[in-house]
Amino acid sequence: MDALGGIVVEEVHALTPEVATVLQSHFDLMRSQSPAESCHVMQPDALYAVGSRVFVARQAGRVLGIAALKPLGAGHGELKSMHTLAEARGKGVAQRILDRLLQEAEATGYTRLSLETGSAAAFTPARQLYAKAGFAECPPFGDYVTDPLSLFMTRTL
Repeated sequence: MDALGGIVVEEVHALTPEVATVLQSHFDLMRSQSPAESCHVMQPDALYAVGSRVFVARQAGRVLGIAALKPLGAGHGELKSMHTLAEARGKGVAQRILDRLLQEAEATGYTRLSLETGSAAAFTPARQLYAKAGFAECPPFGDYVTDPLSLFMTRTL
């Protein structure tokens, strides 16, 4: 697979088996890396239940990564469930997804996009990706509370 060749990021409006499998993989990975009280990953069907828009990156029809935009209200959205399959990491998939979600957030009328990620070393690549895209650390937002295992980031659009 070349860096970005043939990768298409598209919105998926239903929880297909393939999308559910990738989201469940993300859910299981996050639950294995953080205690339940510090893990804010959502069950696959819950993303749709709260009005999130889910996007997948595909190459040759195969899902390589996924992420969602969750509405928070008053022009504020949250980036949720950003996940790239292990075999596709380091190939630009996450960057392609993030670029698309930033475009969609702006087109939706969001003026701010925030996220919660882990503070542990395993989350360093994600934090670097977000910082490169203009996200900066911020206090907890929405229903989140201060937690040493969480790091909160936001950016204006």
